[in-house]
Amino acid sequence: MLASVTDALESEMALAAGADIIDLKDPAKGALGALPPQRIAAIVSKVAGRRPVSATLGDLPADAALLRRAMQGTADSGVDYVKLGVFSRAHVDACLQAAAGVHADSALIVVLFADRDPPLHALARFAGAGFDGIMLDTADKQSGGLLHNMQPQALRLFVERARSEGLLCGLAGSLKLSDIPTLLQLAPDYLGFRGALCQGQQRQQRLDPKRLAEVRGAIPLPPGLRSARC
Repeated sequence: MLASVTDALESEMALAAGADIIDLKDPAKGALGALPPQRIAAIVSKVAGRRPVSATLGDLPADAALLRRAMQGTADSGVDYVKLGVFSRAHVDACLQAAAGVHADSALIVVLFADRDPPLHALARFAGAGFDGIMLDTADKQSGGLLHNMQPQALRLFVERARSEGLLCGLAGSLKLSDIPTLLQLAPDYLGFRGALCQGQQRQQRLDPKRLAEVRGAIPLPPGLRSARC
């Protein structure tokens, strides 16, 4: 269970609920809205190694130099995973070029979007370039969730292909509590949540302890998280 949080208080709420991965994101700034570097560092310090921490780079354009600077800066904050989005086919080459110039201990996770014609053919290229994981999400949070944009069979193939490339594999995208049983059958490494954990199921609202508990209760506790390095 990956829980997206916006500050140190929400990170403590997610930890108390039993989230397996603490994800740092600003929902007001898009699908992968980035938090300020100082806040990322503060949350990493607060979590203090109790769980792995991931952070998004923002909804950035297909500019390799810009992506590389953002990746390096986020990695330098001490997070375990750095997540960058492929919003168009033009992003594929830019992301691959950016990853080649990053020197950090953080694992690199590429995020594809089910509602943006995801380049599923490029999984082997991402694995070969040193990415540690891949994730499917949705870019437009008003266009329906992951299961609205991709059928379970297509998602199963995505998970299987990711696993065959040795990539950590996650599924997210406006997931609801009712989506969990279907997605668990596909055996991804993790499921990611924001809106389903919030007051009124609105991703820009604060986390709700009751909803956190409901989602945690629907996902079996893992025997141990896979290593970031696959």
